[in-house]
Amino acid sequence: MTTQKYPVGQHPNLPPPNNTVGVLFWLKENMFNGVLNSILTLFSFYVIITLLPPLLKWAIIYADWTGDSKDACTKDGACWVFIRVWFDQLLYGRYPSDSIWRINLSYVIAIVAAIPLFFSAVPKKIKLVLAAFLLVVYPIICFYLYYGGGFGLEVVETPRWGGLFLTLVIAVSGIVLSLPLGILLALGRRSNMPVIKSFCVVFIEFWRGIPLITVLFMASVMFPLFVPESLSPDKLLRVLVGVILFSSAYMAEVVRGGLQAIPKGQYEAAAALGLNYPKSMILIILPQALKMVIPGIVNTFIGLFKDTTLVLIIGLFDLLGMAQLAATNPNWLGFTVEGYVFAAVGFFVFCFSMSSYSQHLERVLNTGHRN
Repeated sequence: MTTQKYPVGQHPNLPPPNNTVGVLFWLKENMFNGVLNSILTLFSFYVIITLLPPLLKWAIIYADWTGDSKDACTKDGACWVFIRVWFDQLLYGRYPSDSIWRINLSYVIAIVAAIPLFFSAVPKKIKLVLAAFLLVVYPIICFYLYYGGGFGLEVVETPRWGGLFLTLVIAVSGIVLSLPLGILLALGRRSNMPVIKSFCVVFIEFWRGIPLITVLFMASVMFPLFVPESLSPDKLLRVLVGVILFSSAYMAEVVRGGLQAIPKGQYEAAAALGLNYPKSMILIILPQALKMVIPGIVNTFIGLFKDTTLVLIIGLFDLLGMAQLAATNPNWLGFTVEGYVFAAVGFFVFCFSMSSYSQHLERVLNTGHRN
């Protein structure tokens, strides 16, 4: 009878060595595994210790939390009374207070319809129905809820839209519509048809060659000069079209990178199965390409979400714009920092959520390469 030998510390019935587990081992492997890393770790600790206590004192310990006016801000810390007083405007802009329930109702509908999509136990057919509802029916519901004019709802003109609500309208519209348009442009740029390929190349390079601020300026100021006033669409609609076209050009290049990364053998395998071009793209090529470029797609989404702040230059007040507008109120001068902090936290929450979900998708779909 032979006895199987195992390397030291790797016997299946023995616990791992003490020097390979625990907090000290993690610190050694991740933060002190070299001279440079050790220096950077110590420097980071120094910065945190230096900046964190004053920040906590300003934001929490010495901050003012209660009150209804500037007179309530008597301490040396932040005046969160400013955020409390302007909270509705920061979230909804100048939307009528008696109609804010319409916006909140749309949020509830979206959350209730989207939650089942994140659980694997929900049947696929139900997910498809919910996805179709969110993509087709939900925008129509939102239009009647936000703008009104039907079902007895008061009309609320888009210049009164603002705050986080306007940021979400622009960002979600751009994200949802720029992805399919970007996919079509990427496929068109790789097409063998000269006319389609040339059109897609010109479209992509044109929109990538101009800054978004120029697009917004042209859509808001210059476009109405070239068409009769009766034919000029709403300012917000012009902005949405400009943002979607601008973002789709960048999305097309991200998707094209994924298509180029697919091995030629995948195309040949699809042809060998007798699949035509649309079926091979939908069933084989695009799913693999999109999985490979999830980080790039989400990076474009995050950039688009942050670029919504540029609408301030054309008179639309998003979350950041409302924070700046509130800080210029004569009764609240001197509280710009609190408004910027609130806006920064709001943008961070949404951008970090998108980033975290993309990492979750990468793990679920196993987009990484195995060694």
